[in-house]
Amino acid sequence: MMFIRPVERDDLPQLLTLAGKTGGGLTSLPADEATLAARIERSLQTWQEALPRAEQGYVFVLADSATQQAVGICAIEVAVGLQDPWYNFRVGTQVHASKELNVYNNLATLSLSNDHTGSSELCTLFLDPDYRDGKNGYLLSKSRFLFMAEFRQRFMQKVVAEMRGVSDEQGRSPFWDSVGSRFFSMAFADADFLSGTGQKAFIAELMPKHPLYIDYLTPEAQAVIGQVHPQTAPARAVLEAEGFRYLNYVDIFDGGPTLECDIDRIRAVRKSRLLPVELSETPPDASLPLCLVANRDYQHFRVVLLNADPKAATITINQQVAELMNCQPGDSLRVVKLCPGEVSA
Repeated sequence: MMFIRPVERDDLPQLLTLAGKTGGGLTSLPADEATLAARIERSLQTWQEALPRAEQGYVFVLADSATQQAVGICAIEVAVGLQDPWYNFRVGTQVHASKELNVYNNLATLSLSNDHTGSSELCTLFLDPDYRDGKNGYLLSKSRFLFMAEFRQRFMQKVVAEMRGVSDEQGRSPFWDSVGSRFFSMAFADADFLSGTGQKAFIAELMPKHPLYIDYLTPEAQAVIGQVHPQTAPARAVLEAEGFRYLNYVDIFDGGPTLECDIDRIRAVRKSRLLPVELSETPPDASLPLCLVANRDYQHFRVVLLNADPKAATITINQQVAELMNCQPGDSLRVVKLCPGEVSA
C-alpha cells in the first residue's frame, strides 16, 4: 500500500535519486547531497518545534508499505520570505496616453515583487516516473491539505504554489533567455542550482529594479509567461480543482505561474470530516469513492487512499491499515473524497 509519511534521515539516498530524475527546473529539489540533507534536518527540527516560524518547513514522502522506499516527495514551507526575501514577478499594466494625439496604449509589464511574503507555500512536488500510475499523484499532492486542515494553527492564511515553467529537453528556458540571462549572465541551470541550494543573495543584487515591458521580450518568452512545463500540467490541474488560481504572479527564472488560495477556501481543507474508526476484515466496498484518509498524529502523520463513504457515521478499516495509520477503534481519522473525475479506482 502506498502512504504518505514525514521524511526521515534514511530517505536521503532515495531523495538524491529522485532529484536526479527531475530534469532540472525544480528549484527546491536540487541534486545536491548537502542541500537535501540540510532540508531533511530542518524538517525534523520543525516537527520537534525547535525552529522559529520563519525557518519552519515540512517534508513528506510517498512510500510503499512493503519496501518503505520513498518514491515521491512533497513539502510545505510555513511562512516564506520572513528570513530571506521571496521574489516573483507581478504581471501588470502601464498606460501610455496622449489626449492631443488621441493615442492610448496599455502595455503589459513585469515588476519585481515580494507580495507573497508571509504566505505558506506548497513546494517540492515530484513523483518518480515509474510510479505515475493509478492515483499516486493525487495522494502525494493532496495529502498536504489534510495536514493543514488538522494542524491549521501552524500555517498562514494565504497558501501559494510556484509552478514549474516551460523549458525544453535540454533545460533551455525561453523566458530565462529573454529576461534572466540579461541580468545574471549565467545559464538557467546554474541560476536554478544556486537558488535551490540557498544561495539567493545574487537575486536581489542583480534583478532589475524597474518594470520590464513584456513587448520587448522575444515572442517565445512572451508565449510562456504564466504557462507550466508539460510535466507540471497535471499538478496545476490538481491545485485548480482545489480552488487555487493564477493571479498574475510568475517565477522570476522561468515565468511559471504562482497559484494561490486562502487556506480556509481549499476544498480538501473545507470539506474534510473526522470519522470514528471501526475495524473489520471484510474487504472494502469497491463501489465507494476513493478518499484521502489521514490520521491525527502530528509526529507520525500518515495519509492513504481508501474506498470509503465520507458521509457515513464511521470509517471501516482493516487491521493492516490500522497498524499503518497507528490508530485503533474509537480514534478518528480525517476523510475527504477526491474531486469529481478523480474518484474512480
